[in-house]
Amino acid sequence: MSSPALVWLVIGLLTLMVTLAMLIALVRHIMVLGRAAGRFGEEVGPIAREISDGSDRAASRAQRIPGGRRSARRR
Repeated sequence: MSSPALVWLVIGLLTLMVTLAMLIALVRHIMVLGRAAGRFGEEVGPIAREISDGSDRAASRAQRIPGGRRSARRR
């Protein structure tokens, strides 16, 4: 094998190893991000449901109030 061919083989193998290492690191980061997103959903989910329930209650109360504040301003 000639020396230019050997150099290209070494460069190709090094590039392959670096690419595989970066791919493995990317997969690990995706897994960590997925776990963090799951934990975030578990922690924020109950609070978001509570806020949603509160806004629903406020909207139903606002509909029950006759006239509301806007009609008082018009008078």
